[in-house]
Amino acid sequence: MKKKTTLLATEEDLLVDLTFHSVPASRVAEFAEKIAKPYYNCNLNAAIQDLITKALADEDFVFSHITHIKTTNHP
Repeated sequence: MKKKTTLLATEEDLLVDLTFHSVPASRVAEFAEKIAKPYYNCNLNAAIQDLITKALADEDFVFSHITHIKTTNHP
């Protein structure tokens, strides 16, 4: 009897389908025209993924900066 090897997926291996509600079609069209078309070769999926990644990186930077200020200003 052969043993089966089970690999656990990492977070990066898990894909999520994302649905937006109450976003005007004009806003999506503007994002596609101004961002996805010139910078991502019309790949709206890649543009949104990059936007999310950059927003999280910005949040991490701001949070670490605020935490650093709070810890250095306390006696």
